[in-house]
Amino acid sequence: MNILFILGRVAFVLIFIVSGIEKLVDIPGTAALIDPRVDVPEVVAPYISQLETATGMEMATMLAILTGVVELVGGLMVATGIGLRVACVLLILFTIATIYYFHPFWAMTGPERAGNMVHALKNLSLIGGLLMLFVLGRWKPRPVDRYDNLSSRL
Repeated sequence: MNILFILGRVAFVLIFIVSGIEKLVDIPGTAALIDPRVDVPEVVAPYISQLETATGMEMATMLAILTGVVELVGGLMVATGIGLRVACVLLILFTIATIYYFHPFWAMTGPERAGNMVHALKNLSLIGGLLMLFVLGRWKPRPVDRYDNLSSRL
């Protein structure tokens, strides 16, 4: 039973692992998708410009790298069970941000709205699965005791 739980965990986070690898392989393409959708608040704009100067990269490029790393590392952490709960929280926050910035169906009309609603619902399902993994942790089944149900029979 424990092996099925592990296999389920791996299959569940495969979407994050593959997506993270794809983003890291095509950082310019990912940055091009991120740039028009993510607005930097004016409060942090001075810090962002300092960070861009220090790294020599635009904010969209840094976010593309961060996104790929979060998905890949978070997915691998869940798959292996190492830092499982931390990885679940990280991926939940990431998935919420993805819904907000990339699938805002509530602000759309027509066929675009329907497609984005499906993506948002898929992401909501991922959040539900991550919440269950957060609660279960590294779950190991306990041995079945043949006397477990004895008290219910009496």
